[in-house]
Amino acid sequence: MKFTAAILVENNRPLAVEEIEWSGPLRFGQVLVRLHYSGICGAQINEIEGAKGPDKFLPHLLGHEGSGEVLEVGEGVTRVSAGDHVVLHWRQAAGIQSPTPSYNWKGRKVNSGWVTTFNSHAVVSENRLTPIPKDFPMNLAPLFGCAVTTAVGVVNNDAQVKIGESVVVFGVGGVGLNICQAAAMVSADPIIGVDITEEKVAMAKKWGATDTFNSKTDAGFLEKIRARVGVAGADVVIDTTGNARVIEMAYGLTHQDGRTILVGVPRKGDNVSIYTLPLHFKKVLKGSHGGNIYPDKLIPQLIALIRNRKMNIENQYSHEFSLTEINKALYSLKSSQTNRVLLKLIK
Repeated sequence: MKFTAAILVENNRPLAVEEIEWSGPLRFGQVLVRLHYSGICGAQINEIEGAKGPDKFLPHLLGHEGSGEVLEVGEGVTRVSAGDHVVLHWRQAAGIQSPTPSYNWKGRKVNSGWVTTFNSHAVVSENRLTPIPKDFPMNLAPLFGCAVTTAVGVVNNDAQVKIGESVVVFGVGGVGLNICQAAAMVSADPIIGVDITEEKVAMAKKWGATDTFNSKTDAGFLEKIRARVGVAGADVVIDTTGNARVIEMAYGLTHQDGRTILVGVPRKGDNVSIYTLPLHFKKVLKGSHGGNIYPDKLIPQLIALIRNRKMNIENQYSHEFSLTEINKALYSLKSSQTNRVLLKLIK
């Protein structure tokens, strides 16, 4: 079987959009999916740039949040069937963790993880798929692959935000925007969004932020935040940027009895310097791993909330690109020209 994919051949180089081949058959626990849409996360930009160090799996496929239709299932698969509409996600759900597939490209082996979404078709591990109702919009479903589910998990599981607690979010892109919404859903107050682009802070206001600041243009934003949450600091401060200096700022802005939650990951070698004494008492500094959520449990709950108009994920994508335009899409996201982009993979 031949299909189109975006291949990471070399770090810090454009992706190669090429035809690759999968020879089959499906192995135990594997599922063949035809992709409809994919989101793009900062994690893929980090992979392309080698932020965590040398990449030993090159060349390989990318992407971890998408929507699609099941074409075929391998032996042992019970959670999905041919014809099902599914969310593709990087967090493990119930089901089999299958062997990872490999593809052929011009006589070269192309590696793949348990899920990839920058491709028109994919062989995916059963536990990286969650079925959704067929009438749920496929162009919104990729948000359940990472951005929305991570955000809800950060608020519910990592930060455990309580009614009336103050929350500050550094970086209100795809994940940060939904952290603002999730914080509003649990009645946090105030909810403060901070970013370097006007478009993103404006969107944060629409999705739950009570206050927003552009840290690039407002030199006094930290003092203004303290005036809003109290001079001792905020109850919860969440960083989605992975910028080491922003992480230091977030930790310093957190109350001595509060929680600093790190969603973004700094580049390798970009060290963070903090005063650790408060950690010996009640202050908490914690890294998040996808909000510690279970997709197969959370995604149906979120769909119910959306249908009951208690949550909104529409209009969060600012731009749509085809797979052949993926390098343009990556550039627009990295340069903050867009808030969140959607790849349309089905014609």
